[in-house]
Amino acid sequence: MFRTAVSRMHSFTKCAINTNVNPVTGTISQRWMSKHSTETDEEFDRRYEAYFSRQDIDGWEVRKGMNDLCGMDLVPEPKIVSAALKACRRINDFALAVRFLEAIKNKCGNQVGVIYPYIIQEIRPTLNELGINTPEELGYDKPELALKSVFDIH
Repeated sequence: MFRTAVSRMHSFTKCAINTNVNPVTGTISQRWMSKHSTETDEEFDRRYEAYFSRQDIDGWEVRKGMNDLCGMDLVPEPKIVSAALKACRRINDFALAVRFLEAIKNKCGNQVGVIYPYIIQEIRPTLNELGINTPEELGYDKPELALKSVFDIH
């Protein structure tokens, strides 16, 4: 019992002597702050455009770049989308290109009527060059097995 009390008293006095340590709680009083990125929008666009424009990119890296873009709170610029579609063509993955276009449409949120047509308009030359159809051209925007409403049958 005495040994426990002495060891606690020793640790308490040790904490009290240290100036960076709060003697009541025994914790270090430091403020940890995150560093904010100072990357501009143009630098961000150039970085992702260069990432997708690499000649030695493989399927995993294309998917990782697209997943990173989809995880961010932004809709990628059309030049990034064009570079990603060309990367899909280099790895010969048509399905990935269409799924990426679907993800971009989903990222537009409630502004899909404004943003998505602009992006399609800007990347149309790339789509025509690569022979990639949009999800709407493939009919993916309408459900395939949708049943008629029971109220419209009679």
